[in-house]
Amino acid sequence: MKHTIFYTFAIIAIGFLLFLNFRHGKTDIGNQEVIHTSEAPEPIGPYSQAIRKGNAYFISGQVAINPKSGKLDTTDITTETKQVMNNIKAILVSAHLNMNDISKTTIYLTDLKNFKIVNDIYGTFFGAGPFPARETVQVVALPKGAHIEISAIAVKE
Repeated sequence: MKHTIFYTFAIIAIGFLLFLNFRHGKTDIGNQEVIHTSEAPEPIGPYSQAIRKGNAYFISGQVAINPKSGKLDTTDITTETKQVMNNIKAILVSAHLNMNDISKTTIYLTDLKNFKIVNDIYGTFFGAGPFPARETVQVVALPKGAHIEISAIAVKE
């Protein structure tokens, strides 16, 4: 009888701890943690919105999918860029980080003619800086017909 009570209590305690992790959008997997928020789009494939490994956070490439509607808004590059940056920001907030914790980004554009517009909008999300290290690459196509995708690496000291 004592063992049954002990095992029941242990199962309830483990379930409660798992509930707390899921409730906060975090799931521990070995020595890494899955970061997930409903404030950013659901992954459209077999990947996570972000993964924490140690004090580094690897944020998957974000396109301009509105998390509320689930729809990609390709009205113009300004609208797309703002939504992409807001998606990244939402993932960071869910991990208790902010834009200034980003150390590196990669921007993928289907047309480098949009570089100046993207660059101007991107810069507003970091205030006066410091700005992350970055590269911008032109690609032939992006998922769902997007014109921009941005991935990021953040580090929390």
